[in-house]
Amino acid sequence: MRGKMADRKEQMGMKEIRKQVVPAFETEGVVEKIEPHGNGHINETYRVTCRTEENGIKQYVLQRINTDVFKNPDELMDNISRVTSFLKEKVEKNGGDPLRETLSMIPTKGGGTLWKDGNGNYWRMYVFIDGTVCMENVEKPEDLYSSALAFGNFQRLLADFPAACLHEVIPNFHHTPSRYADFNRAVEADVCKRAEGVEEEIRFVRDREGDLAAISSRLEDGSLPLRVTHNDTKLNNILFDAATGEGLCVIDLDTVMPGSSLYDFGDAIRFGASTGAEDEKNLDLIACSLELFEAYTRGYLKGCGGSLTAQEMRMLPMGAKLMTLECGMRFLTDYLQGDTYFRIHREGHNLDRARTQFKLVRDMEEKWDALEEIVERVNKE
Repeated sequence: MRGKMADRKEQMGMKEIRKQVVPAFETEGVVEKIEPHGNGHINETYRVTCRTEENGIKQYVLQRINTDVFKNPDELMDNISRVTSFLKEKVEKNGGDPLRETLSMIPTKGGGTLWKDGNGNYWRMYVFIDGTVCMENVEKPEDLYSSALAFGNFQRLLADFPAACLHEVIPNFHHTPSRYADFNRAVEADVCKRAEGVEEEIRFVRDREGDLAAISSRLEDGSLPLRVTHNDTKLNNILFDAATGEGLCVIDLDTVMPGSSLYDFGDAIRFGASTGAEDEKNLDLIACSLELFEAYTRGYLKGCGGSLTAQEMRMLPMGAKLMTLECGMRFLTDYLQGDTYFRIHREGHNLDRARTQFKLVRDMEEKWDALEEIVERVNKE
């Protein structure tokens, strides 16, 4: 989950988008319709439908990038360009369809990937991939397995990509010790005088300080490889083939950065293997489902196709625990600071979110031996 901050630049109406923005890109045909698309909370997204002279339909995805969240859109698009170009070559080499299995950008008429309007807004455009659906929630273990297979395949195809050349579009995004430093500053400042009411939650985080550098320290000493990471591995960031139900294309590449495969695995487990909603108030409903953990692990390892190291394999449960703890810590930090980052819909919403994450962490700890056994068993299959 990323920031709630609204992009403060003046927004365009639909007529202006049709008249000014779409013509800046190398589209085919005449615009018939422009409509809002998807459920994203960061960028503005539209589906553009055009009709060609041959009476055919061409569809595109047009997005206005939120520069309050992504402060350097040129670096962001450089990352996406590099990764998608690399993926297209790999997919084509493997006999796949690069136009369906990865995102395809539409260039501007000036030959770039971004167009800047008169208000300072940055726009980009992709080919719309027909015959696909997007799922918001896990309805059965097979859904999670399919998404894991797609994210694992994403990791495998990019295993030999030089991750160090990518820009860090959000600095220290998953550097957990840095998040912990932010958390401690929020506790000490206590600008909203809320710390006294969450002493138990503060203690929960501080009791686990020894775990916080488990991934970052190993990235720094080289015992974990630096990889291309997606950093937002939710179910709705996969396009599924509408006919087969198989995960087809990984989307929303805005947070693609150098990092650890454990980030992507862990965040997917945090979201997908929980038995309750991220903001569930009744903590009795929150647990880490071993069935869902196994489904995701099985799909992810199959998708990775043996590209993970032995150290990465051993640390998969730690990835799940640490990403969940980090997310809970971020929710609690935001609560202490007055709910300035994550979008809230009720009083104490961020605190409820933090508590669900901490309950999930505690449940993972209690099931630690089972989590490790699942990884070891699935790896041997």
